[in-house]
Amino acid sequence: MAQTMPKSMYETQLSKIAQDYKAASVSCNSLSGNANDICIADVTGKRDIAQANLEALYAPTERNRYQARVVKAEADYRLASQHCDVLAGNAKDICVKEAKAAEIAAKGHAKALMTTAQAHAAAKTKSNEANLDADKKAGEARATASANDTEANYAVAKEKCQAFAGDAKDLCLSRAKTQFGK
Repeated sequence: MAQTMPKSMYETQLSKIAQDYKAASVSCNSLSGNANDICIADVTGKRDIAQANLEALYAPTERNRYQARVVKAEADYRLASQHCDVLAGNAKDICVKEAKAAEIAAKGHAKALMTTAQAHAAAKTKSNEANLDADKKAGEARATASANDTEANYAVAKEKCQAFAGDAKDLCLSRAKTQFGK
């Protein structure tokens, strides 16, 4: 495993991330209610992302780069969910589904990147057949990510239709089914 920074620098950066988090968390204390929740989700997400990115720099493996992407997707989702809490009813449901769809898309993209990189790394020293197999695995990973993304976006579209009634709702649902191939 190749390291791109000395352990002392890694530990210094880790300490700086903790200090920055502590300082930012203090600013959240003056807020209340949902504003406090949003602030905490924001500073916690920034800390988690910084730690994951630092780990990916310190130990630059495809797995660590993947994990950094997943941590970012999860942090973005938690923050977006907190922003949704100020809404009510169908608007809140749509907001939450859109946040979840974005998380699913980001995680799917991260997995596709990792699978592609791993497959190509494994095939690098092998035959053309191994390279074709790597391309097939990469294509399958991208297709899975795309299918998950489509499913999540379809759920958002269906939720948006809930704002309507009668024929307008039926038309909306029909359009969503057509748009997403359902």
